[in-house]
Amino acid sequence: MANKALATRQKMMLRAQPAQQPGKPRNPIAALAKARSAGAHAKPLSNERQASKRLLKKLPLVPEDD
Repeated sequence: MANKALATRQKMMLRAQPAQQPGKPRNPIAALAKARSAGAHAKPLSNERQASKRLLKKLPLVPEDD
């Protein structure tokens, strides 16, 4: 009854902060693969086409003078 706050399986543990852990990575192969990964891909042409269509819709209609 004295230890009501902690359940049976919950024990108070001292956990090391990430800065205090040794330099060994959890998965060294994953770290190598992440460093090797490529950058962002080029944007598709349809993206440019849609953007230009949106700009055309924003422009006001001006009648032509003859």
